[in-house]
Amino acid sequence: MDEGNQTVTNCNGLKMLAPDGKMRMTDVADVEQLFRLIQSIPSPKAEPFKLWLAQLGRERLDEMQDPEITIDRAMAQYLRMGYSENWINQRIKSIEVRKELTDEWKARGIQDHQFGLLTDIITQAWAGKTTREYKAYKGLKKENLRDNMTNTELILNMLAEASTKDISKIEEPQTLEHSKRIAKRGGNVAGLARKELEAQTGQKVVSPLSAKKVLKK
Repeated sequence: MDEGNQTVTNCNGLKMLAPDGKMRMTDVADVEQLFRLIQSIPSPKAEPFKLWLAQLGRERLDEMQDPEITIDRAMAQYLRMGYSENWINQRIKSIEVRKELTDEWKARGIQDHQFGLLTDIITQAWAGKTTREYKAYKGLKKENLRDNMTNTELILNMLAEASTKDISKIEEPQTLEHSKRIAKRGGNVAGLARKELEAQTGQKVVSPLSAKKVLKK
């Protein structure tokens, strides 16, 4: 893209629907490329965006030096979005539980790109849905699933992930297949708890409710 100083971004071509109804090659960029483009624009109109990016960079450096800042900012952001303090406390705890689980997976040689597979197994075991199915049930697209769980859903999801982590620590799996079996067993612990709670209350735990719907009411 020409911006006076002849700076050109590393854009890729993608066929997109044009106003004339035809699919035409269009330059597209990801988030990182867009940020780099903003930094390269000499126009004074881009200065507020550059200052914003600089602020984000400073905040990220602060968080690297003091991780507690990340938690404080997350809590403040959730409050601004309209979540209750009780829900926020559950959500922050769920982040801790998730981190403990992924640390355990890494210790067993599981790669980052395999986390989603194991998470699907856990979610299917306790909720009866894969992560994608769960998000679709709640009417979500790119939103974070955990950010749209009820308190009870969060608690059972934490139980499933904590159980998976505890079993893994004891059995010390050496293969992905072993970790898959552990993920299912860990999810089943919370699955049994869900079914018992549903039997006692007569209500389904896995809910189509989402923060996107509830907070807008």
